Amino acid sequence: MTDITSKKGNRLTLYIIIGLIAGIALGFVFNGSYIKSENNQIITIESSLRSINGQMEGIKDTASRAYHGLASVKAQLTATKTKLSAARDTKLEPFSLIADIFLRLIKMIIAPLVFTTLVVGVARLGDLKSVGRIGGKTLFWFICASFTSLFIGMLLVNFFKPGMAMHLSLPDSFADTGVQKASLSLREFMYHVFPTSVIDAMARNEILQIVIFALFFGVGTAAIGEKGAVVIKAMDAFAHVILKVTGYVMNLAPLAVFGAITVVIAKQGLGILSTYSVFIAEFYSGLLFLWIILFLAGGLFIGKRVLTLIRHIKEPALLAFSTSSSEAAFPKMLLELERFGCPNKIVSFVLPLGYSFNLDGSMMYMTFASLFIAQSYGIHLDPGTQMTMLLVLMLTSKGIAGVPRASLVVIAGTLATFKIPEAGIALLLGIDPLLDMGRSATNVIGNSIATAVVSKWEKDRD
Repeated sequence: MTDITSKKGNRLTLYIIIGLIAGIALGFVFNGSYIKSENNQIITIESSLRSINGQMEGIKDTASRAYHGLASVKAQLTATKTKLSAARDTKLEPFSLIADIFLRLIKMIIAPLVFTTLVVGVARLGDLKSVGRIGGKTLFWFICASFTSLFIGMLLVNFFKPGMAMHLSLPDSFADTGVQKASLSLREFMYHVFPTSVIDAMARNEILQIVIFALFFGVGTAAIGEKGAVVIKAMDAFAHVILKVTGYVMNLAPLAVFGAITVVIAKQGLGILSTYSVFIAEFYSGLLFLWIILFLAGGLFIGKRVLTLIRHIKEPALLAFSTSSSEAAFPKMLLELERFGCPNKIVSFVLPLGYSFNLDGSMMYMTFASLFIAQSYGIHLDPGTQMTMLLVLMLTSKGIAGVPRASLVVIAGTLATFKIPEAGIALLLGIDPLLDMGRSATNVIGNSIATAVVSKWEKDRD
């Protein structure tokens, strides 16, 4: 049975790689032919908008006729750009639709899968004391990994200084990035953690809120003894049904990867890679360095078995990379970690928590991107301020895994806090899909190592 499953997994990995390569090839062809007209017009308009912004910055009297004339032209160009972007999206809609359907199907099973597996995992731990012990170990690892990721991002961006080459003038303070800011208040954060309705939390895929309810439900189920055993058995059966459905959905992964990559390359082309090649290369070098640190840290606890773990998580990591979604890899990662040897009760407990508290790739990106924007505008931040920013990012990033473009949301709020132009996010919007691939894969790797390490700690204790 294991050999058959392994062969199916290897075939799926092969098909995903084929879909990835085919998507890159077709996207490149589309970029130079099918949507070439729209791409060229959008590039021309963006160049004109940059020129107009420069002229508007040079006019001190914002009530003058010249300023209003430029503002009118800017509004017209922006409207034309929006129409062209919509026309381009319409042409690429069949390909984006494939990826969207796959991601919707994945999101469809995430909430019930997290709830049932976590309830079963908590209930099987036996009591509140066990939950607290394992939860404490898990959160300790998450905090250490998150801080390490943020700190590495801070060190590398200060070493590479990718923003220094941009030499940008400070933008209009009212420039809108289109990205909503993350709230920094404790009140908003706590409201985001604790649900008013579990149904609402599941409907919106609020992973952290589902985790909170599942923890209470699992502990309560374990506390009522024999009556709870019936609930646990039912939940376990339900979880296995969801995992079976996951297998069906995963068969669509190669097509989803093909569609997603085709759209990204068709829109961005290779020009975006040359424009931001230094930043992209340095960021991915940083991710590679972070992977090495994470695997070495994992190796300290699980020894040479870390190499076996790498073989098990390569497919979920590739899927997360290709679809730019850690959620897409969650069901497959759940299965692979159990095949690796992690107890079901540990995997079911640690992995859902990791999706809210242990996004290592996103963490590193937040410091890297925030300081890159500051460097681009020539804003110097002393080491003390950078460490403060690091701590702010560590707090505000928790529990926003379900927010679209979550990293950019947190960065927007952080930039405002440290008086850095929020319009700088526009520097990253074009290449964010490419960077999000690496972030998502790193999140999968970090959570897999965390689960394996906590499993080893519990095994040694037992």
